[in-house]
Amino acid sequence: MRISPLEIQNQRFRSRWRGLDGQEVETFLTAVAEDYTALLHELSRHEDQVRRLEARVEELSLNESLLKETLVTAQNLGEEMRATAQQQASVQISEAEVKAEKILDAAHRRAGRIQEEIQELRGLRSRLSATMRSSLETHLALVEALETDAPAPDADADAPSDALGDDARPASADRSAST
Repeated sequence: MRISPLEIQNQRFRSRWRGLDGQEVETFLTAVAEDYTALLHELSRHEDQVRRLEARVEELSLNESLLKETLVTAQNLGEEMRATAQQQASVQISEAEVKAEKILDAAHRRAGRIQEEIQELRGLRSRLSATMRSSLETHLALVEALETDAPAPDADADAPSDALGDDARPASADRSAST
């Protein structure tokens, strides 16, 4: 059973012969009642403080769980972003490899075409060289034939070539004269 400070102050004791000093008992009871009142007020303050702290703890617990959820969400999002970035990087690398293969293939085809053109040009050079050689040999043979068919040198050799006539002049001489 709890006793209130007012009950302590209002408590009266019976007097007996050679009993207690009434004034001293009253003073003591008043001091006890005041201390008891102070303790009750302090207890009430502590109970209020405990309620406030419990409410704060509950609020902080909610915040903690919210922070944990946020952290887990952020970690999951980070992992998803990293996975997405890795996938994108893999796709870009694959695309780059395909593009590089196409470039290399085109370069090989172009190198092959250039090699074919070089071979064609070498063949053309050989044919042109053979044609020129044949033409030169033909002209050389004509010159030699003209030299062997030419009359022996005599006094008429000093005569102008007009005396021979235009028909006797070699074709190459005609060309050089016209230019």
